[in-house]
Amino acid sequence: MSPALAAGLQIAVVVAVLALIHLPLGDYLARVFSTTTDSRVERGLYRALRINPRADQRWTTYLVAVVAFSVVSILLLWALLAIQSWLPFANGTPNMPAAQGFNTAVSFVTNTNWQSYAGESALGYTVQAIGLTVQNFLSAAVGMAVVAALIRGLVRRHTDRLGNFWVDLTRISLRVLLPLSFVIAMVFVAAGVIQNLSAPTAITTIAGSTQTLPGGLVASQEAIKELGTNGGGYFNANSAHPFENPNAVTNLLQIVLMLAIPFSLPRTFGVLVGSAKQGYAILTAMAVLWGAALAATIAVQNAHPGLALQAAGAATEGQETRFGIPISALFSVTTTMTSTGAVDSMHSSYTGLGGGVLLLNMLLGEIAPGGTGSGLYGMLILAIVTVFVAGLMVGRTPTYLGKRIGGTEMKFAAGYLLVTPAVVLLGTATALLVPSAREAVLNTGPHALSEIVYAFGSAGNNNGSAFAGLSANSDFYNIALALAMLIGRLLPIALVLGLAGSLAQQGVRPDDSGTLPTYRPQFVTMLVAVVLLVAGLTYLPALALGPIAEGLL
Repeated sequence: MSPALAAGLQIAVVVAVLALIHLPLGDYLARVFSTTTDSRVERGLYRALRINPRADQRWTTYLVAVVAFSVVSILLLWALLAIQSWLPFANGTPNMPAAQGFNTAVSFVTNTNWQSYAGESALGYTVQAIGLTVQNFLSAAVGMAVVAALIRGLVRRHTDRLGNFWVDLTRISLRVLLPLSFVIAMVFVAAGVIQNLSAPTAITTIAGSTQTLPGGLVASQEAIKELGTNGGGYFNANSAHPFENPNAVTNLLQIVLMLAIPFSLPRTFGVLVGSAKQGYAILTAMAVLWGAALAATIAVQNAHPGLALQAAGAATEGQETRFGIPISALFSVTTTMTSTGAVDSMHSSYTGLGGGVLLLNMLLGEIAPGGTGSGLYGMLILAIVTVFVAGLMVGRTPTYLGKRIGGTEMKFAAGYLLVTPAVVLLGTATALLVPSAREAVLNTGPHALSEIVYAFGSAGNNNGSAFAGLSANSDFYNIALALAMLIGRLLPIALVLGLAGSLAQQGVRPDDSGTLPTYRPQFVTMLVAVVLLVAGLTYLPALALGPIAEGLL
C-alpha cells in the first residue's frame, strides 16, 4: 500500500468515526444541557457547597460565577506549583518560580495549556494529577457551560435568566467528561500509554550510555488532555513522546478525541433550538474550513520547495516520522483548529507556508470546530455577524433564529471579534519593543516575527502550541502571555454572556421574505466568507511579513 493511500485511509477513518458519534454524542450533550433532574451525587455536592440547583442566574451573575471560579482556581494551582517540592511524589522537582507558576496556573485554568517548562523535569506527579489534570476537566467544562448559556439565550423568551453556572459545571464534569475520560484512559493503558507512580529510572543502554525513563499518571491526563481540547503534555515532547502516544492507533484516537465534542456540539445546538438543519449548517461551515486547512497544509508540506528539501524528498524536518507528513499535518491542523495545542510534530519546523496555515488556523478564532464550547460560541457569534451583513444588503432588520440582531447585539459581537486581535497584535508589538523579548527569539528574518506572532496568537486564542525557536521562559513572556491568556479567555466569555442575556430578553420575530434562511448553502457560503474576511483583514499584514514572506523566499 502506498503511503498516500495509507494516509488517505487513516483520514477517512477519522471522518467516519466522527460521523458515527455525531448524533449520539450531540443528543446526549443536549440532554445534559437541558435536563431538570439531578443525580444523587450531584445533590450531595449541591448540599455540601450550599448551591441551590433550581436558582436561575442573570447573565451578570453567571459571569461573576465564571470569573470567581477562574480566579480561585488560578490561585489554588499557583499555590500548588509554589510548594510542589514538599508534596508527595515530587521526585526531587523544585518549586516553580513565581512568574512561571503564574503563567502555568493561568494557562491551565484558561484551557490554554501553554507550557514554558519540560513536564518530566519541572513537575511532580502530585501537581500533575491534582493540579493540572483537574483543571483540564474544569476548564473544558467552563467552555461548554458558556455555550449552553448562549444557546439558552437564543431559545428563551422575555427573560433575563440563562441557567446556573454551578449546575452546568457539575453536570458537564460528572456526566460527560469524567465517564468518557475514564473509559478512554483504560483504552490508552491497554494501547501502551503508561499509568504509574514509579520514580524516574536510570538505565544503561546497549551503547553504554545512561538514559532516564520517566513514569507518571500519563494515561489519565492524556485522555482529558485531548477530549477537553486542553493540550498540555505530560512530557516535553508532548504527543511525540512514545509514553504519551505509543503507536498509530493511539495517534488516530487522539485526533478523534480532539474533534469529538467540538464537532458534536452543532448537533446539540440544532436539537436545543428545535431545528437540526441549523446545526448542520454550522457543522458544514466548520467542516469546510477544517478540510481546506488540512488540504492546504498537506499540499505545501509535500511541495517542499528549496534544494535541501528536494534532496531529502520531502519537508521532513520536525515531522512525526512514525506517521509521515499527511498524518503529521492531520494532527497539527486538528490541534490548531480546536484550541488543543497538543503536538506530535514541531510546528516551527514546517515550511514557511505550512507554519503559516497553522498560525492562521488559530487566528481564525479556532472555530472549525474550535475548543469544547468555545468553538461553537465563536462560530455562533460569526453567524450573527453574517446575518447582520445580509440584513444590510437587503435593507431589512436582521434576525437569527427569530431573535432581532440590533445595535446592542452587534456591540457584543463586534467586541468579541476585536478582543483577540487586539491581544495578539498589541502583544506582538510590545515584544518587538522590549530588548529581552527580542533576544529570546533564536531565529532571524520573517521566521522570527512568525515565532512572536505565533506565541501571542496561541496565548490569546487559548491554544497553547508554540514555535520552538522562542525561549518563552522569561519574566516578560511568562507574564505577558499569562495576561494574553486571561484577557483572551475571560473578556470574550463576558461578551458572549452579555449577548446571550440580550437575546434572552427578546421575544421571537417570525421569518418573512426579507429574512436570510440560516440553514441553506447560501448562508454557509456567506458564513465561511465572513470568517475568512474578518481574519484576513485583521491579520494579513502580520502574515505577509512573517510566514508568507518566509514561504516566498
